[in-house]
Amino acid sequence: MRQFVVCGHEAPTTPDFPLEDLPGAAGRLDLLARCVNAGLFLSHGIREDSRVHLVLRDEYVVRFDGATARGLHPDERSTAARVRQALEVREEAIGHMPAEVAPGVELYRMGLAETLDALAGTLVQLHEDGEPAAEHDPPADPIFVLSDHSDFTDAEAESLADRVDARLRVGPEAIHADHAIAVTHNYLDTDGYTSY
Repeated sequence: MRQFVVCGHEAPTTPDFPLEDLPGAAGRLDLLARCVNAGLFLSHGIREDSRVHLVLRDEYVVRFDGATARGLHPDERSTAARVRQALEVREEAIGHMPAEVAPGVELYRMGLAETLDALAGTLVQLHEDGEPAAEHDPPADPIFVLSDHSDFTDAEAESLADRVDARLRVGPEAIHADHAIAVTHNYLDTDGYTSY
């Protein structure tokens, strides 16, 4: 299992946002939707061994599970609509008990620290100041944590410092979060760029 935890700092926490303005009125939900798409979709299929956790303002987590997801489409608007559906049932999420949104999509009432504590695997922070991923073997059961278009907050950085097993970068230049997920999949798919 490979997992991606994406911190959305301006993401909506209520369902009253327009699908017509994801970059603006929806707090860069366009980028978060692209992260879900990069995390789950193949050219003509879905990665059943992948999960994406969107942390919305450290209040809610929307989890997309490739193994059980049904009816997902690889476009920003459809994915954002699933996030909106999740936020519509947010009152049903109690602590670590999720609200069921659709097959393979759940909403949790918890933030980054609680999410990381609930996941099992090798925790890797993706960051432009990390060590080159190519110099490290792919970890077992990796959980990659990355930020949206903003830097990690001080609280997030502190929380990660206490938990991460490694801090890696996927290239010499800073790239968009969704691109980092795609490059990370390639890193894992090729066993650390050693087999194609």
